[in-house]
Amino acid sequence: MIIVMSRDATGTQIQNVTQWIESVGLGAKIARAQDRTIIGVVGEGKALLPLSEMAKQRFSQVEDVVQLNCPYPLASKDSRSSRTIIRTGDLEIGSEELVVMAGPCSVESEAQLMEAAYIVKKGGAQVLRGGAFKPRTSPYSFQGLGERGLKLLRKAADSVGLQVVTEVMSAEDVPLVEEYADILQIGTRNAQNFPLLKRVGRSARPVLLKRGMMSTVDEFLMAAEYILSEGNSQVILCERGIRTFETATRSTLDLSAVPVLRELTHLPIVVDPSHAAGLWKYVVPLARAAVAAGADGLLVEVHPEPEKALCDGPQSLRPETFYTLMEEIRSVKAAISRKRSSMP
Repeated sequence: MIIVMSRDATGTQIQNVTQWIESVGLGAKIARAQDRTIIGVVGEGKALLPLSEMAKQRFSQVEDVVQLNCPYPLASKDSRSSRTIIRTGDLEIGSEELVVMAGPCSVESEAQLMEAAYIVKKGGAQVLRGGAFKPRTSPYSFQGLGERGLKLLRKAADSVGLQVVTEVMSAEDVPLVEEYADILQIGTRNAQNFPLLKRVGRSARPVLLKRGMMSTVDEFLMAAEYILSEGNSQVILCERGIRTFETATRSTLDLSAVPVLRELTHLPIVVDPSHAAGLWKYVVPLARAAVAAGADGLLVEVHPEPEKALCDGPQSLRPETFYTLMEEIRSVKAAISRKRSSMP
């Protein structure tokens, strides 16, 4: 159940409602949705039933009490009258503008990252991506440069006018990554790391949440709910492929998730064709298909010299291929926009 407070409810009035909820043995989670405060009530179904009318009678600032059977009420489309648009700097994610986040899988050196930043900017992307902390399958693989990598990301992005998205791997690292990144990324291996999800839920930074490699759509949205329930409404969903029996690609890109998510949630959706494909030659057609399916943005790996990359070189685009991708997805986006505008 969720309690919707009126627009003019003060912090003290909201706190009074949460204290009352807790006094009757239930839990309360405060979150923001549009211009209102929403209080999620946590408890057993039978205990929630008499609470609805009591809340309205006791507190004049309670605008509505909604009984929801959905396990992710804050992520659900039913909780908002419009789609969420996430703003970071001058960038809007979830609006009509197609947002592209691009760069190398990992930060390797200042020279490599500066060149990548210029390539990304020249192609028309708005966000520089790169890993400073790298979760690798093998403990002997390159693990990233840590804080030095974060500093290089910030420097390179600022030098060309880009935002920064980078992965945070543990709850303890969140304050450090917040210092340098505009968007915090939760990787597929941490998609159900609930302490980490709760911690970024208390961050003021937007969160790019990747789908777990074996997560269903419902599990994906419930992971987002962990973040939303802690008060951070700035969640971006990222479809990056799921593990199936198919071995022709690294993962199977579930493009059906894009329209399904658009039906179920108000949150913006981006697609990572690079990690899904595992091979650069499939990235451009998958990116085109993602835009056609309705994605709000893309997350793409780009490296000045993929053959020298310390991480995921085979799936990284060369500069000229990246420029081709950008031209083609603009054409797809324009064609979709024209079709929508001509519909009765």
